[in-house]
Amino acid sequence: MLSVVIPVFNESESLEPLHRELSEVASAEGYDVEILFVDDGSRDSSWEVICRMANRDPRVRGIRLRRNFGKAAALSAGFAQVRGDPVITLDADLQDDPREIPRFLETMQDHLDVVSGWKKVRHDPWHKVYPSRVFNALVSWLTGVKLHDHNCGMKCYRREIFDEVQLYGELHRFVPVLAASRGYRVGEIEIRHRPRPFGRSKYGVARFLKGFLDLLTVKFLTGFGQRPQHILGAVGLSFFAFGVLALMYLAAEWVITRMVPGLQPMHLHQRAATIYSIALLLMGGQLMSIGFLAELFIAYRSPIVKTYSVQEHVGAWDGPASAETPDAFLPPGPLPETEPKPPE
Repeated sequence: MLSVVIPVFNESESLEPLHRELSEVASAEGYDVEILFVDDGSRDSSWEVICRMANRDPRVRGIRLRRNFGKAAALSAGFAQVRGDPVITLDADLQDDPREIPRFLETMQDHLDVVSGWKKVRHDPWHKVYPSRVFNALVSWLTGVKLHDHNCGMKCYRREIFDEVQLYGELHRFVPVLAASRGYRVGEIEIRHRPRPFGRSKYGVARFLKGFLDLLTVKFLTGFGQRPQHILGAVGLSFFAFGVLALMYLAAEWVITRMVPGLQPMHLHQRAATIYSIALLLMGGQLMSIGFLAELFIAYRSPIVKTYSVQEHVGAWDGPASAETPDAFLPPGPLPETEPKPPE
């Protein structure tokens, strides 16, 4: 079975057309598919539209979050309930083309675990396109995962990845990086990007600042997530060592100016270097202490807490979600009709 997870936030106008396109692709390719819409606290009629589709089409399921928790939390809620393998994600604004799904699945057959979309030609304003290119280049350079478009919402994953990669904050754009850090194989394909037909983008300039801060978090998690003392302790020890050396130099100068006749005695409280040296000592000690606490936290880690709260479900929820074999999304039988047939 193929699972499609779609986070939704105030996209009521685009949901029916998107469902129609997904149904057409599934029917044309013969996919056994489930479509999971996650309503991330929409304030329009998105949930009502999802309920209508779920009542009409047994392949559609819906999750409604109590408020807007963010895209990463919405995706986490969806990934926790998917039944199929692999898992496709795409945005609900119709800019991602469902007809690209067969190409994603075909690329997955090349022994890949994650396939990311690359919107080479984008139909977005310049003030979103150019900062995004800079951001993508920075992510690729810092993490070593060379993708042209880390921000693309259309991606394909092996289901097992989400048993090991936890999403929170705004880390949804870094799933390929987090997966690669655990040894999963990541690739990308160029996809078609369409103009937005309804509404407006939910992301402003602030997302780049948040993205940069999340990038630092991801760099720390992937490089030192299991050994935080290696970075915190190293920096702290360096500060501490500089502080000790500086204080030793000042102490030697203080002694010499009092033992050698004719030299003006040096007063430590009048030297700015004294304050800086003490500050280095304190900062170094604090960083090493934080490193020890981080190591203790990892050694005795508390249970993972979900970053979202589900209000209600709609659709067929028979039994727990489970991963299936990677080839299970190509069944021989036909799909159910979008509209139920009247009894004869």
